[in-house]
Amino acid sequence: MKGRGKIEQLNYAIREALPLMKNVATQNPNAQVFARTLAFGSGAKWMNSSLIPIEQYSWTDLSADGVTDMGAALKTIAEELKVPPMPKRALPPVIVLISDGHPTDDFDKGLRALMGESWGNKAVRIAIAIGADADTDVLRRFIGFDEIALLNASNPQQLINYIKWASTEVLQYASREYFSPDQTSDSTPALSSQKPTLDVPTFKPPQIGPPNQINTSNTSYNDLVW
Repeated sequence: MKGRGKIEQLNYAIREALPLMKNVATQNPNAQVFARTLAFGSGAKWMNSSLIPIEQYSWTDLSADGVTDMGAALKTIAEELKVPPMPKRALPPVIVLISDGHPTDDFDKGLRALMGESWGNKAVRIAIAIGADADTDVLRRFIGFDEIALLNASNPQQLINYIKWASTEVLQYASREYFSPDQTSDSTPALSSQKPTLDVPTFKPPQIGPPNQINTSNTSYNDLVW
């Protein structure tokens, strides 16, 4: 993510979304929600050493960088979606990819690695493009389903709204739709083979400008997978 304004907007949007994510987790007692953030710029780096229960999750601000190693990010995620460490039976992962640029490494290799893992293939994959410079073609390929539209955030309020949507509605969908028909609340949910169908939100033009006085850390990674 090349612009300071964009990264500040992203940091602000995720901080705004966190309370909603925690609320969704509280409302879905049959599904335990974990979160982990992968930042990618010059390489890819987990911002958390392991999965964190959403109730304990906190956000570390990112700073802007000019490189977009998206392929490395997808390969890194693929390693974590192997069985093990992933269990054979669970709710599907929700992967939210946010980017404002074009991959600067081998995106195809990274996508093959991700889709080569069962959990990567079955994950609910959401992508948010920030601004006009984002590579929408690769983001659509990451999503992989025509039923799920790419989210294009052209202003700060859209970014906030899309992240809130991805953090709440998608989590609710994943915990609801992927229970097998004969599943009971006391047993582990089995993954369904059906394609996800989500109602992508639309928003009116924002009435407010970008947030002010947002501090960033020294983390030199720009885009992220959440």
